[in-house]
Amino acid sequence: MKNEQIEVMHSEGSRPVKMWTHGVPVEEAARKQLRNTATLPFIYKHIAVMPDVHLGKGSTIGSVIPTLGAVIPAAVGVDIGCGMMAAKTTLNANDLPDNLGPLRSAIERAIPHGMSPKTRGHRGRDEGSWHTPPSAVDAAWLQLKDEFDVICQKTPRLKNTNNHRHLGTLGGGNHFVEICLDEEGAVWFMLHSGSRGVGNAIGTHFIELAKQDMRTHFINLPDQDLAYLAEGTQHYNDYVEAVGWAQRFARNNREVMMQNLIAAVRTIIAKPFQTHVEAVNCHHNYVQKEHHFGKDVLVTRKGAVSAREGELGIIPGSMGAKSFIVRGKGNAESFHSCSHGAGRTMSRTEAKRRFSLADQVRATEGVECRKDANVIDEIPMAYKDIDAVMLAQRELVDVVHVLKQVVCVKG
Repeated sequence: MKNEQIEVMHSEGSRPVKMWTHGVPVEEAARKQLRNTATLPFIYKHIAVMPDVHLGKGSTIGSVIPTLGAVIPAAVGVDIGCGMMAAKTTLNANDLPDNLGPLRSAIERAIPHGMSPKTRGHRGRDEGSWHTPPSAVDAAWLQLKDEFDVICQKTPRLKNTNNHRHLGTLGGGNHFVEICLDEEGAVWFMLHSGSRGVGNAIGTHFIELAKQDMRTHFINLPDQDLAYLAEGTQHYNDYVEAVGWAQRFARNNREVMMQNLIAAVRTIIAKPFQTHVEAVNCHHNYVQKEHHFGKDVLVTRKGAVSAREGELGIIPGSMGAKSFIVRGKGNAESFHSCSHGAGRTMSRTEAKRRFSLADQVRATEGVECRKDANVIDEIPMAYKDIDAVMLAQRELVDVVHVLKQVVCVKG
């Protein structure tokens, strides 16, 4: 029986591309990029495409790429382990102050973000604005340091990167920290970030090594960003080790920021409260070994979230739009995956050209957030309709909670 929820692209000599995009437009450039990836001989079964799909560097954002015997570093990308963390609290809407400005300011002081000096490596712990003791950052780093030292012995250039100093920092772009309310008025804390400077350095290094390998072995590809590392080689082994470490860094980074966030809120709200009543910490740019269709394979999720049966995940909307806590249905054809967000419909440059500051102010009405020209590229209208995205993946996840932000801190 034909599944009308899935569009299948077939090209001669390549694997199928199965797309959960019913009712959601997909740009032709993204389709071409998906077809190129599907021609690689080590793609396993098919590529799965989520409804937030759009053109990316290396491979298409919103794609799930299963491979046997090889990995594509540029498909994982340079924001290795980027993902989301959300925690439900015992606070409710009535516990929030009428004026949310001081709450946003407290969060901005607690979590280094954007391109401030702190995020470039000068943590400023003696500036009186660091809510979580430095020992919390240091303790998280100790969980990572020994393995990082081993990785640096193999790849010395990674030693002089922002690693320890970026732990607990947000970054810029579409990374954010939010205070949200669910459908019953419960307060949630939510944030979005990854492996920061050190993850970027790891990704960049191995992407270049993969391209060098292609040149060495005279391997022609439809796109040089599809350069891969073959299993059994030293480069492959070193990458798998380094990317796994970067993903752990990203998870720890979110946990440290969540500690900072909780501490910051407690400086504004005197009422005692508990957190992690429900909690999720999930990657959406990563690679890991999984079992599908009877085989152990590497699964790269480039802007996609694991959605095994019963597994909780986070699908954020854009700045000013609602987000979703979801429970996976374990859909085998999607390799147990769902979308990682709404997905952009235009570039950041195009968004800044098309929309004005007045548009940004209107689109974020009711949200305590930055309302200036530097965040116009994150305006909700630059993203797909999150309701259409959720409808297109109703076979992949069930909605558990609908969240609406009331405070948003952007990098």
